Amino acid sequence: MDVGKTGTNGGSGLRSVSGGTDPHVQEVLKSAHDELRSLLKQRAEIMKRIGTVKQTIVGLANMFGDEVLTEELLELVDRKSNGRQPGFTKACRMVLMEAGRPLGAREVCEHIQEKVPPVLLRHKDPLASVTTVLNRLVDYGEARTVVKENGRRAWQWVSEPSNAPVPQTQHENRASF
Repeated sequence: MDVGKTGTNGGSGLRSVSGGTDPHVQEVLKSAHDELRSLLKQRAEIMKRIGTVKQTIVGLANMFGDEVLTEELLELVDRKSNGRQPGFTKACRMVLMEAGRPLGAREVCEHIQEKVPPVLLRHKDPLASVTTVLNRLVDYGEARTVVKENGRRAWQWVSEPSNAPVPQTQHENRASF
């Protein structure tokens, strides 16, 4: 087997070694590669759907109050108050989910500062921490980045475009983490 001569296998992301790789191994790897791509695509679609459903539930709770939600639903949409401070990622999720529009990292910091200031106190550079978490939410398929008119990057909670956003009401500021 000549290990010095390698190349990509038709854009599949697989490397082949010229003159000796078992065709069966290549076939199994290609099949696994194709399945992984398919599963990752399905996960992205599922995350969008989860985002839409969570956003709908949060919107309804904002309109009618958290008391319309069962304990299980409160937990599923990260609104159940268990007496302790929310996690940093959870706070970022809730801010994006409730915003209904793309927000810059600084805006996310400001919203967290208004709702749960102690969360920011644990971070030396809150803006950098928020940016890191927002980028992770993009990696998880829960958020997407957009470029605002001013050319700056912003993040938006992922939901399916066919669903209209739930109107925000006077209850939007009473959301608990």
